[in-house]
Amino acid sequence: MSLFLSSYENRLDTKGRISVPASFRSSVMGENFQGVVLYRSFTNDCIEGLSMSRMEKLASASDQMGVFDTELDDLSAMLFADARPLQFDVTGRIVIPEDLLKHAGIKDTAVFVGRGNSFQIWNPSAFKEAQNKSMGNLRKLRPNLKIVSGN
Repeated sequence: MSLFLSSYENRLDTKGRISVPASFRSSVMGENFQGVVLYRSFTNDCIEGLSMSRMEKLASASDQMGVFDTELDDLSAMLFADARPLQFDVTGRIVIPEDLLKHAGIKDTAVFVGRGNSFQIWNPSAFKEAQNKSMGNLRKLRPNLKIVSGN
């Protein structure tokens, strides 16, 4: 299973390439597809990223929805139609499509943010703001995660 941890800030080069953090690349090394899948987040002004096997799990989960469900239509239009499989070059870089960069407000620097089974790519200042907001929310809520043994 791919596990994306930590945060890394990287610069886009003049050709629009950006290095995917080494730990993120190693998370997908066992995959058939040597790269990542990116799409516009529909909950934040950032880019969502995941492994191809995780995308396949999302496709399987969508099969549980009704064939004529309008939520499935919306999900398909935003998730599957918008998804871009991007293969790593020999140095571990990808070229993020311009429309995704524009959606996230990324111009020259981006921060890769691990989220466990997935990751996000943010404009650094927007991420700092979102992270501060999340910290405030968590201090109020004090969530309690239950760890299930045996997995």
